[in-house]
Amino acid sequence: MSGSRYALSPRWAARLAVTAGIGAIIVLLLFAGLHSLLLVLVGAAGLAITCAGVWWTLAHTGLVRVLAGGLALVAPAAVVVLYVASGLLWVVLVSIALWVLAVFCGRVALAGAEAAPARIPEHSPAPPRHPYLIMNPRSGGGKVGRFRLREKAEALGAEVCVLDVTCRQDVAALARSAADAGADLLGVAGGDGTQALVAAVAAERDLPFLVISAGTRNHFALDLGLDRDDPSKCLDALTDGVELRIDLGVINDRVFVNNASFGAYAAVVQSPAYRDDKARTTLQMLPDLLTHHHGPRLAVHAESRTIEQPQAVLVSNNPYRTDDPAGLGHRERLDSGVLGVLGVTVDTAAQAVELLRGRRATGLVQLAAREVVVDADADTIPVGVDGEALTLPTPVRCRIRPRALRVRVPRDRPGVPPGKPPMDWRRVRRLTLTTVRRAAGHDR
Repeated sequence: MSGSRYALSPRWAARLAVTAGIGAIIVLLLFAGLHSLLLVLVGAAGLAITCAGVWWTLAHTGLVRVLAGGLALVAPAAVVVLYVASGLLWVVLVSIALWVLAVFCGRVALAGAEAAPARIPEHSPAPPRHPYLIMNPRSGGGKVGRFRLREKAEALGAEVCVLDVTCRQDVAALARSAADAGADLLGVAGGDGTQALVAAVAAERDLPFLVISAGTRNHFALDLGLDRDDPSKCLDALTDGVELRIDLGVINDRVFVNNASFGAYAAVVQSPAYRDDKARTTLQMLPDLLTHHHGPRLAVHAESRTIEQPQAVLVSNNPYRTDDPAGLGHRERLDSGVLGVLGVTVDTAAQAVELLRGRRATGLVQLAAREVVVDADADTIPVGVDGEALTLPTPVRCRIRPRALRVRVPRDRPGVPPGKPPMDWRRVRRLTLTTVRRAAGHDR
């Protein structure tokens, strides 16, 4: 019994979206009458005040922070109290539920009407004869030991180097030595930072690279469509694997597989106190960073575009999908040949409120470019590269190396889930009308 047999078709999803959207409006008008407009305005005002309160809380200290935090808590509570006092809370909840259903179904309809995204080309190579794997026993809370990755890899003929956690080891040097000794595949069971260091060597020697999802978040493994719940299944690539060609990002002379972050976040994580108390350190440092009283002032140049003084910048190896909140931090492709650039500039509470508009907010800039230069009014700036805290000289140059890395993945793997397009009521309406016209044409 296949799940696709009962999947909602684009036609019916569009019809349900329009019906639910109209229903949300009718419920408000039918049970709230002229007060429906007031309900919407009160809710919007409460949301805006809450967002402004959060911004003031992050950007100020002392009494202002306390008052702003109180405002961010009181505003939504006051909205709920007003709805309850008017006896219309249930009307609002039902209307919101219908609207959420409408948006969900509309995006399902749009996704179903679009052609499936092209997959990264793959081919079936011969299994490696001398695979060499580096494993970090501390990564992911000890996944190497918990899933018996060393034993399973050695049973498949791999040479395994388990890092000594009592001292610092140069994993790139280990990988180069293994390649010199005849290794015909390099792999890593560890975090994305370690993955990037060894991937650079694999690309340099034109060797296939194996990703074992033994880190904490495994962002790189996610975007390769690998199994993140059981990292031992990644070892299937040694016996029944396929090979992909993907891009690599380069920041100055260092390779990154995921992203490089600049601005407030990069500065906070480099603080010596951050490791011991993340929340307190963040709240202490953010006011000066967000208001440009401390830290470098950045200027980002992405080909013909410039972003002046953003508080945060993310440069990624291929663009991230940002139209889907559930898919934020996910890349549908790793071979598009361009970097993704996401810049956030929020200098006032009004700009913070405007971020509620999502991609249309003026403070949010999304770009794609083959090269990005990040300059600043300082000789060096903090940068987070694949989760590693670094300090780099300015200007910092990021570029893309198209199809630079050969990646070996299991033939049978979960795959990359397709994203849903952003909601577009005009397209949903056209989709509904198109299906109606087609049905009318068949009746003739």
